[in-house]
Amino acid sequence: MDLEKRIDAFVKLGEFLSQFSTLEFTKIDTVLHNNLFFDGFKHQIKLAEEHNGWFNTDNIVYAFNNWSNALTKNNLSQWLSKYNFNTLEPKTVAIIMAGNIPLVGFHDFLSVLISGHQVLVKQSSNDKQLLPYLAKYLEYVEPEFKGSIRFTEDKLSNFDAVIATGSDNTARYFEYYFKNKPSIIRKNRNSVAVLTGKETAEDFENLSEDIFRYYGLGCRNVSKLFVPKDYDFEGFFKGMYKWRPIIEQTKYANNYDYNKAVYLMSEFDMLENGFLMIKEDTSYASPIATVFYEYYEDYTSLQIKLDYDEDSIQCIVANGFRPNEEVPFGKTQQPELWDYADNVDTIAFLLKI
Repeated sequence: MDLEKRIDAFVKLGEFLSQFSTLEFTKIDTVLHNNLFFDGFKHQIKLAEEHNGWFNTDNIVYAFNNWSNALTKNNLSQWLSKYNFNTLEPKTVAIIMAGNIPLVGFHDFLSVLISGHQVLVKQSSNDKQLLPYLAKYLEYVEPEFKGSIRFTEDKLSNFDAVIATGSDNTARYFEYYFKNKPSIIRKNRNSVAVLTGKETAEDFENLSEDIFRYYGLGCRNVSKLFVPKDYDFEGFFKGMYKWRPIIEQTKYANNYDYNKAVYLMSEFDMLENGFLMIKEDTSYASPIATVFYEYYEDYTSLQIKLDYDEDSIQCIVANGFRPNEEVPFGKTQQPELWDYADNVDTIAFLLKI
């Protein structure tokens, strides 16, 4: 199967997902194989929500909307235009997926198949309802994908390379276990925002999306703020207010109550507004319902610090701090196809194995 056929198949998958990109699912007559797959996918969404309390409809739909927007002919062609696939020898690439947000491993899945390899997927138990169904749809759209997509719950075997995502602890296991295979091993990362005191109300509202989307569970969620000395958080809290209904979600509320109790019993200084706490802390990974903050003296020293800690950071949200690297406020959960996790070019890796 040539590259254009692979691209066309994923474009059709994007069209299928577009029907589920708003809270009101809308069946589009021109989408291929809808009679076979539309109602079944609605059922899979329901199963995903029942299986994982963090996967509410709003977050699932948000993920679908992002992927339906990404999987266009223009986007896919632009992404792949700089690579040469002509000499690729198809291999089997294993993917060990995380399960923190809906379809979190889809970019790896897409990268392996679009490059011409076969994929062997080991999913997280927290997110195993959606992708197999989409894979089946893909096989109907492009029958030549049949035999190139396998899912397993067993020990991985018969593969040539691996892409694995997990915690820092599991990454050490992955590095040892897969030491004789070409690999991309991803560890814990978090995203940060650099504030100056000149942010607008719109900036803070956009930042709230970076903080609260997916309940803050993703590596692209902002979990840490860097602020100048004597920073006034009033504008920040006003911008967060649009997300106040999040406290009505039981799992989030339980985490908020627990972490608040821990902070109070430990007599930690913190500020809170009834659904979000901020606490001064040098760590990058903050608990659910909490954002850490740290003061900086000047841009130069902060640049040095972030360079030193780059292996802990996924995104830097800012306005004019690092013009060629920063992500605009509100855009962390809307990466382009060429915005690779950990800045590791997945396609370049797949072309070398």
